[in-house]
Amino acid sequence: MSEIKKALTFSYDDGVTQDKRLVDIFNRYGLKATFNLNSALLGKTGELLRNGVRVNHTKINSREVKCVYEGHEVAVHTLTHPNLNNLTEEEIIKEVNDDREALSDIVGYEVKGMAYPCCAPDERVIDIVKNKTIVKYARSTNVTYSSNPSADMLNYCGTVYHHRDWDRLFEMGKEFLELKPETPQIMYIWGHSYEFDIFPERWEKFEEFCKIMSNQKDIFYGTNIQVFEKFGLV
Repeated sequence: MSEIKKALTFSYDDGVTQDKRLVDIFNRYGLKATFNLNSALLGKTGELLRNGVRVNHTKINSREVKCVYEGHEVAVHTLTHPNLNNLTEEEIIKEVNDDREALSDIVGYEVKGMAYPCCAPDERVIDIVKNKTIVKYARSTNVTYSSNPSADMLNYCGTVYHHRDWDRLFEMGKEFLELKPETPQIMYIWGHSYEFDIFPERWEKFEEFCKIMSNQKDIFYGTNIQVFEKFGLV
């Protein structure tokens, strides 16, 4: 069989308790994901109002992190989830580096990746993360609707945001299964697990999606860092 040129990976932000259910789904179908956590907010209780629905936004306790995300990747989401575009250089470095160090201590391995919180980073933030931290890749909130890897690994744009692009998720999944690429292609899906609680029926529908996408011999299933390292992007 020729070398695998396709990879499927997922990325979920905030480290909320709904991640436990999501991890169970991924494990059931042999899929891998990256979970981006705010170490200073671990264990914090709360809720959010989304689409007129109040959803739980309680963070996983620090003592649970290593166990909950075993077999997946933990990555930086900054200490406290600020809009980095509004911070000084010193504040940005602290938010990123301190979170990375705290999470590395919790999980017992070097945390290498990151997802920007709140919104897409501006060029100044990207430059600071690139030159003042040792983060290997950082995902933006932007999406491309393409499986072509992003050119800038410190401003990586996902393929599709599962909550906002729900119907397109399934369309692109089918297209990805049929794809016969000559160069590496990555279907990168991101979102927040609490968003499934806004439309609870989507939990089962998403599990159906995972089942459809799993067990394909021509797809590599890995965390963000595993996929990026496999294709020599970091």
